[in-house]
Amino acid sequence: MLIKLYEKDTNQKQVEEVVEILRNNGVIIVPTDTIYAFCCSLNNPKGIDKIHQLKRNKSYNLSLLCSDLSQLSQFTKPISNPVFKLMRNNLPGPFTFILEANNNVPKLFRSKKKSIGIRVPDNNIIKEITSLLGVPLVATSIHSDDVVQEYITDPELIHEKFENLVNLVIDGGYGNNTPSTVIDCTLPEPEVIREGAGEIV
Repeated sequence: MLIKLYEKDTNQKQVEEVVEILRNNGVIIVPTDTIYAFCCSLNNPKGIDKIHQLKRNKSYNLSLLCSDLSQLSQFTKPISNPVFKLMRNNLPGPFTFILEANNNVPKLFRSKKKSIGIRVPDNNIIKEITSLLGVPLVATSIHSDDVVQEYITDPELIHEKFENLVNLVIDGGYGNNTPSTVIDCTLPEPEVIREGAGEIV
């Protein structure tokens, strides 16, 4: 199923339909402020397993898409004031902050993960969905098989490729082909480990 949502004027009824799919253990594809991503509710372990299958053999990490910074404390160890200030100054935005995970994360991801990537995308579609859902989305980017272009940016092509593998594709317009900038905050000093979209302030 493909639905179109406009970031500047999201249809509340459609947002409710999306959240209902997520609450019923659905896996969907969403636009972000960078590239399109597979995602499911954090409360959906089978959905997380499905995302693992969809990514196949590619190297990847799962991140949490949050509506705001207030959800972080459920999944991370206490954050220092300098790191919190850095995040507050740059979020929402095209950044992934790697933080030390608390004991909830290994249980959720069925792994021994000691860190977790946190995103607060500057995208109203994601904000509306996560706010209504009440929990973060587990997400990972959609790569292209094209050797020239790393990510699929056309939502109609994404739907054509994955319509039988996911419950829903949200068409939020063309995506970008530049991923988020990744900042590792588990080190003594925050360090950019992947240059991507956005300028750190």
